[in-house]
Amino acid sequence: MNVLVIGAAGNIGRLVVKSLAENIQHHVKAMVRKTDQMREMEKLDAKPILADLEQDFSYAMNDVNAVIFTAGSGSSTGHDKTIAVDLDGAVKAVDLAVKHGIKRFIMLSSIGADQPDAFPAFIQPYLEAKQAADAHLMKSGLNYTIVRPGELTNNPPTGKVTAAVQVPDRTGTVSRADVAEVIVQCLLSPETEGRVFELVAGSVPISEALKQV
Repeated sequence: MNVLVIGAAGNIGRLVVKSLAENIQHHVKAMVRKTDQMREMEKLDAKPILADLEQDFSYAMNDVNAVIFTAGSGSSTGHDKTIAVDLDGAVKAVDLAVKHGIKRFIMLSSIGADQPDAFPAFIQPYLEAKQAADAHLMKSGLNYTIVRPGELTNNPPTGKVTAAVQVPDRTGTVSRADVAEVIVQCLLSPETEGRVFELVAGSVPISEALKQV
C-alpha cells in the first residue's frame, strides 16, 4: 500500500512513518514543511514530500492508496493556526483525497472532539476544530477511521490499550508510541473501517483492542 503521512515530522507522525517503513506491505510518502526535515524522513526509508497544509499540496496525493493525517498546530500556537492546520488543513486533505480517488483515510483526532464544551476552556478551540474536521471526514464518503487518544505522553510503548467509542476514563493518558502503532494497525484492520473511537492506555493488546471497536 502506498501511504501518505501528513504531519510526518510531528511526534506521532514520525513514529507512524518509522513503523510503516519497517512494514514491507507499505511504501511511505512523508509530507513535511521544511527542507531540513526531508533528510530525517529519508533516514527512516520514507520518500519525503515538501508541502504545506496552508498552501497547495495536491501533488502530494499522487500515486497514493491511503492517507494518514497526524498534523497538528501544537500547544504553543494561537487560535488562527489551530484553524489553519487542525481544521482547514484537515478539510483540504479530505477533499483532495476524494478528488484523487483515494479511498482510505485515517485521522488523528482527540478525546473531547465529540463534546468540546465539556472540557476546560483553554482547549475548547482545538477540540472544536477537531470536531469539525472529523465531521467533514465522516460525510466525505471516504473509508475512514478516526482515532481520538487521551492525553499524550512520551512513555515507552506497551502494546496494550483501551479502545472504545467512549472509554470509561476520559482523563486517561496514552503514549505517543502506542497511538502511532494503533494508527498503523488500523490500515490493515477491517474492524476499524467507518469507526470513531477513543484511546487510552490499557491492558488489551492493540490487535485485540481494534477488533472490539
